[in-house]
Amino acid sequence: MVVTETIGLILLAAGGSTRLGRPKQLLDYQGQPLLRRAAETALASQCQPVIVVLGAEAEACAAALAGLPVRVVVNADWREGLASSIRAGLNTLIKENSFIAAAILSVADQPHLTAPLLDSLIERQRDTGKKIIAAQYAGVAGPPALFDTRFFPQLQTLAGDEGARRVLLENPAEVVLVPFPAGSLDVDTPEDYQNLRQKS
Repeated sequence: MVVTETIGLILLAAGGSTRLGRPKQLLDYQGQPLLRRAAETALASQCQPVIVVLGAEAEACAAALAGLPVRVVVNADWREGLASSIRAGLNTLIKENSFIAAAILSVADQPHLTAPLLDSLIERQRDTGKKIIAAQYAGVAGPPALFDTRFFPQLQTLAGDEGARRVLLENPAEVVLVPFPAGSLDVDTPEDYQNLRQKS
């Protein structure tokens, strides 16, 4: 039997949305919560499995995912920052899946993210042989970003509110960027959400 390695996706959705004042994961956009929209986008891509890391308002967020074939992980240490959610997602991915080649780290508040964009990260990895493929917007690299298993240990050493960008910066020779101009539109403040609603 030939076993094909797969690329998992970890949807990071544990934050407390302090600047917004309410859970951004549950904000309505075009008739559904941002979190559910992000999960459905991930499921429509080539990624398998899809792991959703929850923390703040975990019960309500889990309800927003009802009926979707995702693996929900509740990060009890979400207040420590983003790094703890990356670890929680990777630990679950590694423990429960034997044939993982890489993982895409994604976030819930990029409403213009599409399955074809996620698939393009995978395709660029296959075409170039590089180990890190990241989206690029507003002049910087950011999520979603694909990391080969070689970088899982480095991701697991991140601390506090440190995201995966440090791994990108420390390994420039392995990074390929995929343009995603709409990725700069995220939702961190009430003004961000108002702008999003006006443009939808």
